Amino acid sequence: MSETSADVVWLTQEAYDKLEAELEELKTVGRPEVSARIASAREEGDLSENGGYHAAREEQGQMEGRIRQLEDLLRRAEVGEPEGAHDEVTPGKLVTVAYDGDEDDTDTFLLGSREVLATDESVEHAVYSPQSPLGAAVLGAKIGQEVRYTAPSGKELMVVVTKVEVL
Repeated sequence: MSETSADVVWLTQEAYDKLEAELEELKTVGRPEVSARIASAREEGDLSENGGYHAAREEQGQMEGRIRQLEDLLRRAEVGEPEGAHDEVTPGKLVTVAYDGDEDDTDTFLLGSREVLATDESVEHAVYSPQSPLGAAVLGAKIGQEVRYTAPSGKELMVVVTKVEVL
C-alpha cells in the first residue's frame, strides 16, 4: 500500500535526528531501567498493594506507546523540503488563510504533524493535520484560491489561501 502525501510527515534533518535520538534513548536506556524497577518491585512480594510495581508498569506502557509512535513517525518521515510548487499547500508548509477573504481575519498554521513543532522551538504556530477539516480543504490549494469546508460545528466556512511558506 503506497502512502499518500497526507501520510508523509515532513521533517527537517534536525527534527528527524532529535526524534531518532529519543527513540534510541528509550530503547537502550529507558526500557532496561523500567524493567529493573519492575523486577525490584516484584521482589518485594504482594503485587496487589505494591505502588512501585504498578507505577513502573504504567510507565512501561507509556514508554512502549511512545516507542511505537516514534517508530511510525520515523517510518513515514521525509527529510528535506516539502513537495509541491512553492505556492501550493502541501504537508510541511506554513499556511495563512483569510476567513471569508477578509485580510483582517486570518489564521496561520503548519499543515502537518505536531512532532515537527516539538523538535523546533522556533516555530510558534498552530498545527493542523492534513486530515482535519481545514487541512483537508486547503491541501493542494494555491495562493489566491478560495476553498470551502465544513467546520466540526457543522458550519460551512470559506477561506482564501493568502500565503504558503516552507519552514
